Amino acid sequence: MTTSRLSDRLTTHQPLVLGLFRMVLGLLFASEGAATVFGVLGRKAAPVGDWPFWYAGVIELTCGVLVLLGAVTRSAAFLSSGVMAFAYFTEHQPDGLFPLQNGGLSPALFCWGFLLLVFSGPGALSLTAPTGRKGDPRAGA
Repeated sequence: MTTSRLSDRLTTHQPLVLGLFRMVLGLLFASEGAATVFGVLGRKAAPVGDWPFWYAGVIELTCGVLVLLGAVTRSAAFLSSGVMAFAYFTEHQPDGLFPLQNGGLSPALFCWGFLLLVFSGPGALSLTAPTGRKGDPRAGA
């Protein structure tokens, strides 16, 4: 199989794999938020109104579910990316330059993963997937 044929085959599956990536990223993010807000999954809940942890947990849970479902994905991903950048620079960066030094690997990966979704969109399997509606620029793609 030539490289161009392999590339073409992989490209045809890109929307599906992007949709699966979005769903997994959203599920992982929502679970982080649920653990922070409700104290599940082996984590103690943040006190209601505790800045910034409780608010971040609410954003993680809400945006994680929206990204998982593929509803307003770009907006939810933009907010999520910003929250993770804030978390990285305020909570982790003071402890060292690199994520492996400062324990900020998760926020860094979440930040860049969500930024990718801001620019690439939700992919397949989303609530806002192309339905062939007239005027939808993605229809027929």
